[in-house]
Amino acid sequence: MTDQHVPTGPHELELEMLDIRPALEAVLMVADQPLDHLTLAQAVGHPPSDVVQTLAELAEEYSEQGRGFELRNIAGGWRFFTREEFAGAVERFILDGQQARLTQAALETMAVVAYRQPISRSRISAIRGVNVDGVVRTLVTRGLIEEDGTDAESGAILYRTTSYFLERMGLGSLSELPDIAGHLPDLADMEDEGLAGAEEVLGQLAGQDPIGEETSHDSEAGADAAPGQQDVDAPEGDAHG
Repeated sequence: MTDQHVPTGPHELELEMLDIRPALEAVLMVADQPLDHLTLAQAVGHPPSDVVQTLAELAEEYSEQGRGFELRNIAGGWRFFTREEFAGAVERFILDGQQARLTQAALETMAVVAYRQPISRSRISAIRGVNVDGVVRTLVTRGLIEEDGTDAESGAILYRTTSYFLERMGLGSLSELPDIAGHLPDLADMEDEGLAGAEEVLGQLAGQDPIGEETSHDSEAGADAAPGQQDVDAPEGDAHG
């Protein structure tokens, strides 16, 4: 009688045909980021086509049942999110009464990056009329924006939004950013007021938070400084990691 072979790594583990619906729910419940259908198919041991169909069925079922959470296809993958109408309860539980919103300074800076990316800090400062170094550092630290190479002429670092930004805003891609044309003058002539209204749009999108993830709020000064002044970071006070 030969000894039973013991797998030496994850690649050798045989996939067990688990019940697809509860298996998907179990994996999604512990996911800390959206998971694409191929990753989920490998985890539960079912064909990708069956996984896609089941995910759609689960999402529809949760909506019909009025659950406190929903399953959404976002940022290239699937993840559980709390339902918008129950956001107040989640905020009270996590933040103990604090507001789970980005400050005005952070929203304005993030809006400029979102709609004009890739863009340098100096260009953001020119549009907003303030020094944005502190706000940009905070947004980078929080994973909402990231470096995207350098400008060919000036050598300045360029910034763009991240997949985490899409996730937090509830978007599948940048093409789904709300149209703010009605709020804008000619883009070629934009100055510090050029993206007025964009931060409000992003603020509305940022009102939902995934299940199991702590809600974050920005810590920069909430009001714009006069031109030539700088947005100053206040002490970190949120629960977001």
